[in-house]
Amino acid sequence: MTWLDLPDGTGFGLANLPYGIFSAGSRTPRTGIAIGDSVLDLAAVTGDPVHATGSLNAFMALGPRAWSRVREQVTGWLTDERHAARVEPHLVPRADVALHLPIAVADYVDFYSSEHHAANVGRIFRPGSPPLTPNWKHLPIGYHGRAGTVAVSGTPVVRPCGQRKAPDDELPTYGPSRRLDIEAEVGFVVGMPSVLGEPVPVGAFAEHVFGVCLVNDWSARDLQAWEYVPLGPFLGKSFLTSVSPWVVPLAALGPARVAPPAREPEPLPYLRDDDDPWGLDLTLEVHLNGQLISRPPFAGMYWTAPQQLAHLTVNGASLRTGDLFASGTVSGPERDQRGSLLELSWGGTEPLTLADGSTRTFLEDGDVVTVSASAPGPGTERICFGEVTGRVEPARS
Repeated sequence: MTWLDLPDGTGFGLANLPYGIFSAGSRTPRTGIAIGDSVLDLAAVTGDPVHATGSLNAFMALGPRAWSRVREQVTGWLTDERHAARVEPHLVPRADVALHLPIAVADYVDFYSSEHHAANVGRIFRPGSPPLTPNWKHLPIGYHGRAGTVAVSGTPVVRPCGQRKAPDDELPTYGPSRRLDIEAEVGFVVGMPSVLGEPVPVGAFAEHVFGVCLVNDWSARDLQAWEYVPLGPFLGKSFLTSVSPWVVPLAALGPARVAPPAREPEPLPYLRDDDDPWGLDLTLEVHLNGQLISRPPFAGMYWTAPQQLAHLTVNGASLRTGDLFASGTVSGPERDQRGSLLELSWGGTEPLTLADGSTRTFLEDGDVVTVSASAPGPGTERICFGEVTGRVEPARS
């Protein structure tokens, strides 16, 4: 219970308390916690300069004990009415704030961990062949992205230009992407670094990962198709990756934890997570121009975040505060659970019809995409992740 008058059904209740970076009026960006329709100004209410840096990095670097201590402190303030006079002056309406990139991104890695997504892509691009590559069920496949083009929700999506070559073209051409796509994903934010040369085991996941956000890894499928043989994604992915402004702490997600799907063959020992599984029962929603087009279920992801982290570091690669790694496109077994337009339109052969009668295979200039998500909280509560939104703008060259 809280002395605050929270809106009915808010996903930003006491069980959540997500962190973000906000500014209001002439104040510089600072750390805030979302509660109901307000943001609690942590820098002002605590007086701690770690919350006035304009990034969550300094706070995340303090480690799990500090994370737990602040969460307990804020919960106490919001449940005991004796603290109301101290706290209320530092509650700012969410409608009055600007939200910023919550972390200074150190490195960015994107995985490919939905079996349904990977199988769909295989069927689209390799008809008549096994949908999954031979290594897919043995390791979490991923690629290293570009940290400098990770941006907060609301950042314009400028249509990228590059080389593209259709199957029937004799030579490649240069120009704006004709197959601009979305990838609805879940991101994990690293708080505590690790030592170069020392792998991070699956059981140490919660010692290093601070929280969870939403990700849209925008993709230019035509640029990607031409460039990615024999290496992985490059310009088709590096132009923009959007993240939600709120980072939900791992401590809020206990009720959402579920066992992941059964895996066959059994993973190698360093990837086994049977003793402490971190599957998460998150439901994503994808809206295109305000219309719901997909509800991808995260609980069915084949590889979990602890396994991704273990594989990312098994060669001795170190973690840094502010590292972001994403799940890869989240897709389910049903058509309305696919997390990309590539799958929803089946490679462009099955256009989507929108409410206004228009159709889409891939994104057009002016389109607005919003990805949101929620998870079970205690009792009947839901944990809200907010949303990550982007509007497509015309190419600039």
